[in-house]
Amino acid sequence: MSLANWLRVFRTLHERAKKGELSGVDAEDYRAGCDELSRALLAAQKISLKPGELPRHALRVARALQVNLETKVSSARATTIDVSVAGFSVLLGKAPPNEPQTATIRLPGAEPIVVEVLPGECKQQTGSVRVAFLFQKLPDAAKARLEMLVIDTALSQLAG
Repeated sequence: MSLANWLRVFRTLHERAKKGELSGVDAEDYRAGCDELSRALLAAQKISLKPGELPRHALRVARALQVNLETKVSSARATTIDVSVAGFSVLLGKAPPNEPQTATIRLPGAEPIVVEVLPGECKQQTGSVRVAFLFQKLPDAAKARLEMLVIDTALSQLAG
């Protein structure tokens, strides 16, 4: 099967998954397709999986989402640069304290996801800092919503 045909079939499965219409073998085929697509995109980006990591959970896509970050003494509003099931990155004016924060992530057409995050890698840039935040104890329902958003975004960026 050509890549264009595979993408056409997978997009159909993805649309059905978004509507909650998959079960049994179709749901298994869809998850396998998510992993196959993710594995191909990770390989193209030269990103290696950690042992036991699912490709669809490692895939990070460029996606702008509004996020509010709050600590006990401060709050900040930012826009994501990229997002994955593991976390997201944003540009901030200064590096945040290395402590848990509450992130409220606004998803298009859906309820926001509220989750505890920890700052990870900070990269100084001209006039700002790029900060990667890692999700802590992301509920399964939120994980499924983010996974759907990541795959949806990846598909929207592919021709075919």
